[in-house]
Amino acid sequence: MGRWLRLVVVVLLAGVTAASAQSGGFLGPHRTDIEYDGRFTFLRLRWGGGRGSLGFRGMNNAWNHDYPRAEQHLALLLKEITYIDARTDGSRILSLDDPELFRYPIAYMWEPGFWELTDREAEKFREYLLKGGFAIFDDFDHEHLYNLEANMLRVLPGARFFELDESNQVFDAFFRMKTIYFPDPRIGIRPTYYGIYEDNDPTRRLMVIANHNADVAEYWEWSGTSLLPVDDSNEAYKLGINYMIYGLTH
Repeated sequence: MGRWLRLVVVVLLAGVTAASAQSGGFLGPHRTDIEYDGRFTFLRLRWGGGRGSLGFRGMNNAWNHDYPRAEQHLALLLKEITYIDARTDGSRILSLDDPELFRYPIAYMWEPGFWELTDREAEKFREYLLKGGFAIFDDFDHEHLYNLEANMLRVLPGARFFELDESNQVFDAFFRMKTIYFPDPRIGIRPTYYGIYEDNDPTRRLMVIANHNADVAEYWEWSGTSLLPVDDSNEAYKLGINYMIYGLTH
C-alpha cells in the first residue's frame, strides 16, 4: 500500500489513542445486543468448557480476552480506512450453535488452546464454514495448537493445517504489509500462521486461519497506550483489516 495510506494508519492510531484516553479506555458505550441490519459487525465466538474458560485468575472467560476494546478499535479503523460500513457502536458474541451465526461472514475466536465443543457445535460450525464462513483463531501458543487441531478435525474430518507464508493472498488483501512476523506481545516469539482450505486444496478458498504463538488482538486492545510498540501495532491492524477484507471477498 502507498506511503500516504501508511501515514493514514498512523494518524488514525493516534486518534484511537486520544479517544480511548479521553473516555477512560473505551470508545463510548459498546453493546452486544445489537440487531442485525446488514452492516458489517464484528463477531466474537463464545465457548465453554476447559480450564481456560475461567480465564485470568478465574475472573473472566478466556474467550472474552481483549473485550471490548480490540473489536472497537479494529472496527473504527475498518470504517475509516475502507469503504466497509462497519458498526462501531457494538459487536456480537455468539456460540457456535446459534442460528444467528450464519448472518456474519467472519467469526473470531480467542484462546482456542482451551476450547471445548459439543457434537452439535461441531456440526453447526462445519456447516458455517462450508457455506462460506471465515474463521480466525488468535491468542494461543506452543502446545495449545494441538487442541485446536483436534477440535478442527471434529469440525472438518480430514482437514489439514497448511503453514502460510507472506506470499499468501490473505496477507495482501488490502494492505501490503511490512512483515507478518511481529512478535507475540506477551511471550515475544515469532508467530506462525496456519490455514485450512476447502477440500485441502491451496488453490481454493481459505476457510480458517490460525495465528499461532501470536496475540494480534492484544495490539488492537492496547494501541495508543504506549504499552506496545507503535510499529507492531500498525502491522497488527493491517493484518486484521486484511483478514476482514479477505473474509468479505472470498
